[in-house]
Amino acid sequence: MIPVQPALRVKRQGLRVAAAVAVGFTVAVANGEILPFLAPMFAAQFLIASPRPLGAKPAIGMIAVILVAGEALVWLTGLFGDRPAVLLILLGLIYFACFLLQAQGKGGAAAFLIIVIAVMVPILGILQKDLGESIVLILFKGVLGGVVLTWLAHAVIPDPGGDDPASVVAAGVDRAVRRALANTAILLAMVVLCLVDSRFSTALVVPITVASLLNQLDLAVSGRAALGLMIVNLFGGIVASLAFAFVEVHPTLLFLCLTVLVVGLLFGGRAAADPKAGKVYAGALTTFLILFGLGVSPLPASTPDSFTTRIGFVLFAIVCTFCLTALLWPAPSAQRERPRR
Repeated sequence: MIPVQPALRVKRQGLRVAAAVAVGFTVAVANGEILPFLAPMFAAQFLIASPRPLGAKPAIGMIAVILVAGEALVWLTGLFGDRPAVLLILLGLIYFACFLLQAQGKGGAAAFLIIVIAVMVPILGILQKDLGESIVLILFKGVLGGVVLTWLAHAVIPDPGGDDPASVVAAGVDRAVRRALANTAILLAMVVLCLVDSRFSTALVVPITVASLLNQLDLAVSGRAALGLMIVNLFGGIVASLAFAFVEVHPTLLFLCLTVLVVGLLFGGRAAADPKAGKVYAGALTTFLILFGLGVSPLPASTPDSFTTRIGFVLFAIVCTFCLTALLWPAPSAQRERPRR
């Protein structure tokens, strides 16, 4: 039986995630944001990463890191946009550094968010030049909104306190480097596909889904676990499709808010209740927010009749990720699995 205090803490964490993504998404849509999923996605990452409130210094540091990364990527994209080979090498170095931090159990939510930014900025900067405002401003509003949402969520639903969940054991240095190299090659291939193939020119969800899956796959220690991970992430896309259909029938902000709230409780609650599988449900929530956000976004080519195609993009990303990781990831080390005496 779960003790009362931990059970209460888990419940409040799940409620915070659901409330933050629902309010953040609704406000973004009401304000006509180009990428309405950004602020709720940032908020979900912050809230799922820790049940404790985000401090002022870490929040300022997170905003600074993301803004500096966004500005640097905008500058690199503008400078090397006509020299794709150089740009891809630089992106590969950024992906590798972030994946290496993740494999070593470092970086927290910042590493994943920088990867997402390093995917979005080049694709949007090269393929979507008519965003209406600068990408850095969009990122700033997104991360600032995410931080504000986390603070509001903790103010309304405070954390009762307790022990933090145990951290995941990091891989060895050599294994971490090889895995980071493999992950970099996989993600870079997806970014190249979006840049060179016109059929994927609006498929921003493909490389972001791949990045999210690569962040989750450490949990898939067996074929059964990997299959479950695939199903949960695909379920995130299916739920986004159903939610989009519901909102099309009742296109009101109240119905939109309630729809996202229910989905936030579904995925955010499970992420809080099971720390071991938290990455999986956080990834499914990310997939939902991006797909649903692109469906209601005023971005060019974001029309309702292309929404079903995006579900196919999610399935494509899942299949490619699992096939490529099976080929490129280093085999598990028997020595590492042996318990220490």
